[in-house]
Amino acid sequence: MAKEQDATLEGLQTALQMEIDGKEFYLKSSKASKNALGKDLLKKLAAEEDIHRKVFQNIYNTIKNKKSWPDVKFSGDGGRNLRTVFATALEVMDKSVNAMPEELDAVKTAMAMENKTYDYYNSRETQAAYDAEKQLYESLAMQESEHYRVLQDYYEFLKDPAGWFVKTEHTAVDGG
Repeated sequence: MAKEQDATLEGLQTALQMEIDGKEFYLKSSKASKNALGKDLLKKLAAEEDIHRKVFQNIYNTIKNKKSWPDVKFSGDGGRNLRTVFATALEVMDKSVNAMPEELDAVKTAMAMENKTYDYYNSRETQAAYDAEKQLYESLAMQESEHYRVLQDYYEFLKDPAGWFVKTEHTAVDGG
């Protein structure tokens, strides 16, 4: 059991660092963003990374001190909050936004980070020693997947705002 616990703690340390790095990247990218949507979306992603970090820190400390997995009931919102930020900002957004290449690069980097985190959480889920650990990683993987999808929408919007609006409005009209 000690070996499983060590592996769990090591996995949590890696997850903690990924969340810390993600938060720092999103805050830095938010400051550099040239539009309100980017600033808001990236700040919100930073806040979500911080929530994840706090969950991991709590679990890590509890395992370290009590030698058992805590009763943690983490369940993300499935990305609803990010979708709301995105949709609300789009309502007042200029349809002719000009994206800076740096912003497109930052979003691509963010998408790659979310994919990497998703893959990590999926792998941790399969190695989990505790059912609660498995459920945590499963919930987090789903949330990271939604982060990726929101970032992908934002990237497509930045590349071609008018085309993105046409595609999105067309989908809403024909139900597709």
